Amino acid sequence: MATVNIIVGSVYGNAESVAESVQTFLSSEGINAVVFTDASVTDITDPDGLLVITSTTGSGDIPPNLEFTFDELRTAFPLLDGKPFAVAALGDSSYGDSFCGAGRQWQELLTELQGKRIADMLEVDAMETLEPEADVIEWLKGFVNKLA
Repeated sequence: MATVNIIVGSVYGNAESVAESVQTFLSSEGINAVVFTDASVTDITDPDGLLVITSTTGSGDIPPNLEFTFDELRTAFPLLDGKPFAVAALGDSSYGDSFCGAGRQWQELLTELQGKRIADMLEVDAMETLEPEADVIEWLKGFVNKLA
Protein backbone atom coordinates (compact mmCIF):
# COMPACT_ATOMS: atom_id res chain seq x y z
CA MET A 1 0.00 0.00 0.00
CA ALA A 2 1.32 3.44 -0.95
CA THR A 3 2.03 5.95 1.78
CA VAL A 4 1.27 9.66 1.55
CA ASN A 5 2.51 11.94 4.30
CA ILE A 6 0.33 14.95 5.03
CA ILE A 7 2.46 17.80 6.36
CA VAL A 8 0.34 20.29 8.30
CA GLY A 9 1.08 23.92 9.08
CA SER A 10 -1.52 25.24 11.47
CA VAL A 11 -1.82 28.08 13.97
CA TYR A 12 -5.37 27.68 15.29
CA GLY A 13 -6.07 24.09 14.23
CA ASN A 14 -8.06 24.68 11.04
CA ALA A 15 -5.46 23.16 8.72
CA GLU A 16 -5.06 20.23 11.11
CA SER A 17 -8.80 19.59 10.98
CA VAL A 18 -8.68 19.66 7.18
CA ALA A 19 -5.75 17.21 7.22
CA GLU A 20 -7.64 14.76 9.40
CA SER A 21 -10.58 14.81 6.96
CA VAL A 22 -8.18 14.32 4.06
CA GLN A 23 -6.55 11.40 5.87
CA THR A 24 -9.94 9.71 6.17
CA PHE A 25 -10.66 10.34 2.48
CA LEU A 26 -7.29 8.98 1.35
CA SER A 27 -7.76 5.89 3.53
CA SER A 28 -11.10 5.27 1.81
CA GLU A 29 -9.19 5.38 -1.50
CA GLY A 30 -6.78 2.66 -0.32
CA ILE A 31 -3.91 5.02 0.48
CA ASN A 32 -2.06 4.89 3.77
CA ALA A 33 -2.02 8.55 4.88
CA VAL A 34 -0.16 9.85 7.92
CA VAL A 35 -0.62 13.36 9.36
CA PHE A 36 2.41 15.24 10.70
CA THR A 37 2.07 18.49 12.65
CA ASP A 38 5.73 18.40 13.70
CA ALA A 39 7.41 16.96 10.62
CA SER A 40 11.05 16.10 10.13
CA VAL A 41 12.98 16.12 6.86
CA THR A 42 12.61 12.33 6.58
CA ASP A 43 8.83 12.70 6.89
CA ILE A 44 9.09 14.61 3.62
CA THR A 45 11.73 12.52 1.84
CA ASP A 46 10.60 8.98 2.76
CA PRO A 47 6.92 8.57 1.71
CA ASP A 48 5.66 7.65 -1.76
CA GLY A 49 3.79 10.95 -2.03
CA LEU A 50 3.50 14.22 -0.16
CA LEU A 51 0.62 16.56 0.57
CA VAL A 52 1.18 19.88 2.33
CA ILE A 53 -1.84 21.51 3.93
CA THR A 54 -0.91 24.82 5.49
CA SER A 55 -2.42 28.00 6.74
CA THR A 56 -0.53 31.29 6.51
CA THR A 57 0.37 33.50 9.42
CA GLY A 58 1.71 37.04 9.75
CA SER A 59 2.71 38.56 6.43
CA GLY A 60 2.62 35.40 4.34
CA ASP A 61 4.68 33.38 6.80
CA ILE A 62 4.83 29.66 7.50
CA PRO A 63 3.09 28.67 10.75
CA PRO A 64 5.45 28.24 13.74
CA ASN A 65 4.99 24.45 13.88
CA LEU A 66 6.61 24.11 10.41
CA GLU A 67 9.20 26.91 10.45
CA PHE A 68 12.02 24.69 11.69
CA THR A 69 11.13 21.89 9.26
CA PHE A 70 11.00 24.29 6.31
CA ASP A 71 14.36 25.85 7.22
CA GLU A 72 15.99 22.47 7.81
CA LEU A 73 14.67 21.19 4.48
CA ARG A 74 15.95 24.27 2.67
CA THR A 75 19.37 23.91 4.32
CA ALA A 76 19.78 20.14 3.84
CA PHE A 77 18.34 20.36 0.29
CA PRO A 78 17.60 16.65 -0.20
CA LEU A 79 16.50 16.03 -3.77
CA LEU A 80 13.04 14.50 -4.03
CA ASP A 81 13.75 12.84 -7.40
CA GLY A 82 10.29 13.34 -8.87
CA LYS A 83 8.32 12.48 -5.71
CA PRO A 84 4.70 13.49 -6.35
CA PHE A 85 3.43 16.36 -4.24
CA ALA A 86 0.58 18.81 -3.96
CA VAL A 87 -0.03 21.86 -1.78
CA ALA A 88 -3.32 23.12 -0.35
CA ALA A 89 -3.03 26.60 1.15
CA LEU A 90 -5.58 28.04 3.55
CA GLY A 91 -5.77 31.79 3.88
CA ASP A 92 -7.80 34.95 4.00
CA SER A 93 -7.80 37.09 0.85
CA SER A 94 -8.36 40.25 2.89
CA TYR A 95 -4.63 40.06 3.71
CA GLY A 96 -3.79 41.02 0.12
CA ASP A 97 -0.44 39.93 -1.30
CA SER A 98 0.36 37.66 1.66
CA PHE A 99 -2.74 35.53 0.93
CA CYS A 100 -1.69 31.84 1.00
CA GLY A 101 1.97 32.89 1.23
CA ALA A 102 3.01 29.83 3.24
CA GLY A 103 1.59 27.53 0.57
CA ARG A 104 3.46 29.38 -2.16
CA GLN A 105 6.71 29.02 -0.21
CA TRP A 106 6.19 25.28 0.22
CA GLN A 107 5.33 24.78 -3.44
CA GLU A 108 8.43 26.71 -4.52
CA LEU A 109 10.75 24.77 -2.20
CA LEU A 110 9.38 21.33 -3.14
CA THR A 111 9.75 22.25 -6.81
CA GLU A 112 13.35 23.38 -6.23
CA LEU A 113 13.99 20.03 -4.53
CA GLN A 114 12.88 18.38 -7.79
CA GLY A 115 9.59 17.07 -6.51
CA LYS A 116 6.89 16.49 -9.13
CA ARG A 117 3.96 18.86 -8.70
CA ILE A 118 0.88 16.90 -9.70
CA ALA A 119 -1.68 19.68 -9.27
CA ASP A 120 -1.81 23.44 -9.14
CA MET A 121 -1.76 24.74 -5.60
CA LEU A 122 -5.24 25.01 -4.14
CA GLU A 123 -6.00 28.33 -2.47
CA VAL A 124 -8.84 28.09 0.03
CA ASP A 125 -10.15 31.52 0.98
CA ALA A 126 -11.73 31.84 4.43
CA MET A 127 -13.74 34.77 3.05
CA GLU A 128 -15.48 32.45 0.56
CA THR A 129 -15.83 29.06 2.25
CA LEU A 130 -16.98 27.75 5.58
CA GLU A 131 -15.97 24.14 4.84
CA PRO A 132 -12.35 24.04 3.68
CA GLU A 133 -12.37 20.24 4.14
CA ALA A 134 -14.92 19.85 1.36
CA ASP A 135 -12.92 22.11 -1.00
CA VAL A 136 -9.67 20.23 -0.39
CA ILE A 137 -11.24 16.78 -0.79
CA GLU A 138 -12.99 17.84 -4.01
CA TRP A 139 -9.63 19.13 -5.33
CA LEU A 140 -7.92 15.86 -4.36
CA LYS A 141 -10.45 13.78 -6.28
CA GLY A 142 -8.99 15.16 -9.50
CA PHE A 143 -5.55 13.62 -8.98
CA VAL A 144 -5.60 11.25 -5.99
CA ASN A 145 -4.36 8.38 -8.17
CA LYS A 146 -1.21 10.38 -9.04
CA LEU A 147 -0.36 11.15 -5.42
CA ALA A 148 0.65 7.66 -4.40
